[in-house]
Amino acid sequence: MSQRHSDSSLEEKLLEYRFHSELRLDARGNPASGLPMVRGTLQLRDNEGFQLDTPVSPAVSPKDEEPRAVVLSTQSPAALKMGTQQLIPRSLAVSSKAKTPARHQSFGAAVLSKEAARRDPRLLSAPSFSLDDMDVDAGPGGALRRNLRNRSYRAAMKSLEAPGGERGPLQLSPKLQALAEEPSQPPARCPAKNKRTLGRKRAHKGSFKDDPRFYQEIRERGLNTSHESDDDLLDEPSSPDGTGKADAPIVVKSYRPAQITWSQLPEVVESGILDRLPAEERKRQEAIFEILTSEFSYQHSLGILVAEFLQSGELQATMTQMERHHLFSNILDVLSASQRFFEALEQRHKAQVCVEDISDILEEHAEQHFHPYVAYCSNEVYQQRALQRLMSSNAAFHEALREIEKRPACGGLPMISFLILPMQRVTRLPLLTDTLCLKSQGHPERYKAASRALKAISKLVRRCNEGAHKMERTEQMYTLHTQLDFGKVKSLPLISASRWLLKRGELSVVEETGLFRKLASRPTCYLFLFNDVLVVTKKKSEDSFVVQDYAQVDHIRVQKTEASDPSLLGGGGSRGSSVPHPFQVTLLHNSEGRQEKILLSSDSASDRARWIVALTHKERQSPANKGDLPQVEVTKAYLAKQADEITLQQADVVLVLEQEDGWFYGERLRDGETGWFPEDFARCITSRVAVEGNVRRMERLRVETDV
Repeated sequence: MSQRHSDSSLEEKLLEYRFHSELRLDARGNPASGLPMVRGTLQLRDNEGFQLDTPVSPAVSPKDEEPRAVVLSTQSPAALKMGTQQLIPRSLAVSSKAKTPARHQSFGAAVLSKEAARRDPRLLSAPSFSLDDMDVDAGPGGALRRNLRNRSYRAAMKSLEAPGGERGPLQLSPKLQALAEEPSQPPARCPAKNKRTLGRKRAHKGSFKDDPRFYQEIRERGLNTSHESDDDLLDEPSSPDGTGKADAPIVVKSYRPAQITWSQLPEVVESGILDRLPAEERKRQEAIFEILTSEFSYQHSLGILVAEFLQSGELQATMTQMERHHLFSNILDVLSASQRFFEALEQRHKAQVCVEDISDILEEHAEQHFHPYVAYCSNEVYQQRALQRLMSSNAAFHEALREIEKRPACGGLPMISFLILPMQRVTRLPLLTDTLCLKSQGHPERYKAASRALKAISKLVRRCNEGAHKMERTEQMYTLHTQLDFGKVKSLPLISASRWLLKRGELSVVEETGLFRKLASRPTCYLFLFNDVLVVTKKKSEDSFVVQDYAQVDHIRVQKTEASDPSLLGGGGSRGSSVPHPFQVTLLHNSEGRQEKILLSSDSASDRARWIVALTHKERQSPANKGDLPQVEVTKAYLAKQADEITLQQADVVLVLEQEDGWFYGERLRDGETGWFPEDFARCITSRVAVEGNVRRMERLRVETDV
C-alpha cells in the first residue's frame, strides 16, 4: 500500500512504458485486431495525452497468450496507470474536488475490470465504457479537464462479484477496503427526531398488559424535568448499552423505559391517524398513555407485595399482629385505590383511540379516592422502624423474608423496594401531570383542566408529606421529653405541636484556659437543635442527657473560625493542631438571661458546615435566581440517617445550595424539602436547557401547591 500515494511523475512513466503493451492498442489508440469490442471504439485523435512516445509492441495472438489471473490491487500495473487526462463514465462521477491523490487510481481500476470482462464471460456485468457514457469537458485546444471525481474503482470491485453471489477466481487483497468507504447515511440522532416516524417505527403486537414490568424498574419519560426536545416522549426504547449525548438529562442505569408507546399501538397504527395528527397532539397522547401504562406497572408491583409478602403464611408466623400492621399498614386500601384509578384510565383509553382528556379523572381521584395514600405515608416512620427491628432481632423473619425474595415472582427485588412504592408513585404523579399540562398549552380548555388536576395532586402530596412529618415529629418529641433532664436549669416545656428536631450530635468543647490538653481528653457537649430553640446538654448515656443551658434560635449567633485563629492560642503554645474544625456559638440570651460564648470543634469540615447551616437556618434566604444554582439528579435512593439529612428517590432532582467535603446540601425539586446527602448518590446536570427547565417546573409545582 506504500505506492498508493505515488507522485504523478512515477505514474506517467509507468503509463508511457506499459499502457499500450498491456492494453494492446495500436498507434492511433484503437484496440489491436483480434480483440472483441464491447461498446464501440475508444478514439481520441486530437488528445495529445493519448499519443505514443515509444514503439508499439507487436500484438500477441490470443492463442499464444497464457491465461493469467488479474489481481485487483493498488499495486497492480493497471491500477498505477495514472494520466493527467482521463475519461470517466458520467454515472460513476460526482461533482466534487479530490481530497487525496489516492482517489485518482480509479481510472486504471475501471480499465482493469474491462479487460477482466473480456477474458472471463462471467464478469461481463462490469459497467460499459464508451464515449456515449462520457462527460467530457473540453478545454482550449481540445484538451480534457478532470473536473469530476469518479467512483469507478468501487464499481469495478463490485463488478468482480460472480453471478449468484459466488466469487470468481480473482482474489482481492485483504488491504483493499474501498467498499467500506462507500458513503452511507449518517445514523439518526434518535428515532424520535425523524419527524416522519415520531417514535412509531415499530408496531407492537398485542396489548401493553401482555408483558407487565415492575414499577421499580421503569422510569416514566414524563419525569424528565426538562425536555431538550419535545420529541423525548416519542423516543424509541434505547438499547441497554446505548449512549446518549453528554448534556442529555441523566438516565438512571437501573431504569428501563416503557415497553411501548402510544404511537406503536396496533390500533393506532392501523387507524392511520398518525398521518394526519399534529406533532403536538401526538406528544400529548404519549403523555396520557404513559400515565396509563405506568399506573399498570405500579399496580402490578403492588399486587406482588400483597400476594408474596402480605399474604405469606411463612412470614406472618414470624411476627405479631402489631408488627404486621406497622409493616404493611393499609396497603390493601392503596391497591384498591390504584385499581379504581387504572380502570377509569383504561376505560377512557378503550373508548377513544385518540383520548380527548384524562385531567378530570386525575382531579377526581386525587380529591376523592387517594386518601389511603395519606394514611400509608403517615405510617412510614413506624414501617421503617418495624422493618429494622425485625431484620436485626428476628432471625426467623429474616430467613423467611430471604426465601420469599428469591422467588421468581419477586424479580430478585427486596421487600423494601415494594414497601416504598406508594411514596414513589404519589410523588411522581405531580411531575407526570405537569408534563400533561405542558403538552396541553395549545388548547386553553384542556390546559385549564390539566392545571386543576395538577393543583389537586400537589395538595395530595403536601398532605402526605405533612402526615409523615407529623407522626415522626410527635413521636420524636415524646421520646426526647423522657431523655432530657433539666436538673438545676429552668425547665422548658419541650412538647409542642409546632416544634421539631433539626439536628443533634456531640461536639468537642475548646477550653478557655491556657492549659493544653489532647483532643481525646477534651470535654464534650451534646447539642439538640430544634426549629425554635437550642439545648446544650451533657451526655450521660445513650438515652439520658443533662441539660446545661438553652437559648432561643433567634438569640444565637454563629461564627466560623480556623485553626490558625489567634483566639485559639493560649498559654504560650499553639492549639491549632488540636482544634481541626472550630466554630463559635454565642448565646445572646441564655436560660438565665445572660450572654454566653461556646467555642466548639467538629471532627470534619462537612460536620462543621452542617452545624453552621442548621444553626443559621432562619437567617438563610433562598437565592433569587435559582437557575444559577448547580443541579444534580439522584442516581440511587438514599435514606436519611440524621435529622438534617434528606431522603431521596432515584431520579429526584435537587438544587445544590451548599457543598462541603463530599456532601451536598440541597433543595428537592418536587416539594422544596432541604437536607444533606452524600455526593456519591447523585450526578451533576450539565445541560443548560435541563437546568432552566427544572427551575420552571419547580415554580409551576410550588404555585399549584401554595394556591
